[in-house]
Amino acid sequence: MSERKLAVIGAVITDYLKRSGLAERVSQAGVIPEWPQLVGPQVAAVTQPLCVTADGTLFVAVATNPWMAELSLMERQLLAAINVVPGRSPVKKIRWQARG
Repeated sequence: MSERKLAVIGAVITDYLKRSGLAERVSQAGVIPEWPQLVGPQVAAVTQPLCVTADGTLFVAVATNPWMAELSLMERQLLAAINVVPGRSPVKKIRWQARG
């Protein structure tokens, strides 16, 4: 497929997401693939982001209960790191879950 066709398809998708109100949600979900860069390698090694709800709650699986306790204490700093992208709907809280 040519670059021009891809650009047109991208523009159509972007327009659809904006008109449907989904663009904000897609942008907010960007924290999931960006997780390791946002929180650093040590936290990323023991966690796995799962999903972001419409109200801004990020669900994250954690390897162990001691890590879950430590990360709960760091939540304010982690939220600041996660919410650095300008214009993105913020993650308002993190729900930690034991990895199953």
